Order: sequence, then C-alpha cells, then structure tokens
Amino acid sequence: MAIATLIGNGEAGQAFDEDRCWSAFDILPDRSNCPTMAQAISAADQVMSVVTADQSFHVAESAAQHLKPGTLFFDMNSVAPSTKSKAAVLIEAVGGQYVDVAVMSPVHPKRRATPLLVSGPHAEAGMRALNALGFSNVTIVGDQVGRASTIKMLRSVMYKGVEALTAECLLACMRAGVTEEVLGSFGNDWSSGADYRLDRMMVHGVRRSAEMAEVVKTLDELGIEPLMTKGTVARQLEIGELNIKRPPDGLDEKLKRLSRQ
Repeated sequence: MAIATLIGNGEAGQAFDEDRCWSAFDILPDRSNCPTMAQAISAADQVMSVVTADQSFHVAESAAQHLKPGTLFFDMNSVAPSTKSKAAVLIEAVGGQYVDVAVMSPVHPKRRATPLLVSGPHAEAGMRALNALGFSNVTIVGDQVGRASTIKMLRSVMYKGVEALTAECLLACMRAGVTEEVLGSFGNDWSSGADYRLDRMMVHGVRRSAEMAEVVKTLDELGIEPLMTKGTVARQLEIGELNIKRPPDGLDEKLKRLSRQ
C-alpha cells in the first residue's frame, strides 16, 4: 500500500487527513507524528506539501534531499507559477515526480471533496494517486507545471481583493455612520457575504497576505501592474496581524471589534 505523507499539518492538512492515517511533519511538534521532515519523507510514495506560501519553496528544497526516486510530490501551496517551476526543477532532479496542485476553495466543509486542479507532466499519475487517497474532485488542467497555480493566483486577484475592499468600505461606513444605508444599496443579502469575508480575513489574513504577495509576482511576470493587488496584500496583513482567532458572531460585532483596534 502506498505511503502518504503531509508536510504542513495545519487547517488544510488536518482537513485532508481527517482519519489521521497519514504520516505528518509540521514545524509545530503537536501537529506532527514524525519527528523530522527527513523521516516523514524518506519512506513516502506520495508527499503533499501544504504549508504557507512563504515556506513553499523552502519545503521543496528540503524535501528534495530526502525523496526516493519515483515519489509523487504534490505542491498544494498557493504560490506563483514561477515559484512552482523552480520547485519542480529541484524535485525532478532527484527523480521525484512533481505535480502542481491548486486548492480551489476553503477546505471546510468539503475536506477531500474540495476541488483541486492539477497540472504538469505527471498530472495523470497524480490524479490517479489523489483519487486513491480519497480526493474526489480532481481536474487536470494541462501538462505544464504552473498552469494550475496560474488559475488559482488570478482567481485570487478577485476573491481576496473583494475581501479587502469589503473591509475598507465597511470600516469607513461604520465610522461615517452609514453602514446600513450602503449595505442596503448593494441589494440582495450582501451583509452575510461581508460577514463571511471579514471572518476569513480575521482568521487567515496573514496567510492570505503571503498568498497575495505571490499573486503580485504572478501579475508582474505577466506584465500587468498589480496596483489593486498590492493594496490587497496590505489590507489582508493589517487585519490578519490583529490575531483575532475567534471572530465575534455577526457583521456588526466584527466591525465594532475591528474599529476598536
């Protein structure tokens, strides 16, 4: 039976390994069942890297020192296509099989039914292996490393950008005393969506900011000046660094909490 290993066992890793049956290494010891990355990787047939964007390439560098030939390396991190291409060179140089994976939605509540895009020369083998591990929503988007991550990065321009604009707009509305009127002018039930977006920024803003820095790199490499996205990086980080791990319930309470900072 194939041996699967997680590198990074935070929210995404724990959601994917809901049965706690895989080997895992994390920089936080209480999340690990292997004492070192080397031990976690050396016997694995499949390695899933699920870390923060700023650690993605460093994990690939370290993993390349311990992979056995033929191991599938799933880079599931939210980074620029150029970052993944550099990581792929390291993994392939030691006989590993690199698969670019983009995680296309929050991992809760779908867990292994979360939609994944895969690309690269080993995409077919990667999809079969992921299916065997219980991932049920895997789509191949091409044979080039970086294509899956490009889709994820450019989608984030909009999704994370809307989060940042929501925070900026509604904090100003609260200060001006016009929140209800502005929300009402949008139509539909915009407040529930705003509540969700602020929740995600409070809990994951630092991680999202690191991802958006990779989006800035992606846009630069495509020749598109990332004017709006640089602002998204800053606003996500600003709210994430408040370290509000348990946001209050309801949009009004979230806005009050943020306004007190």
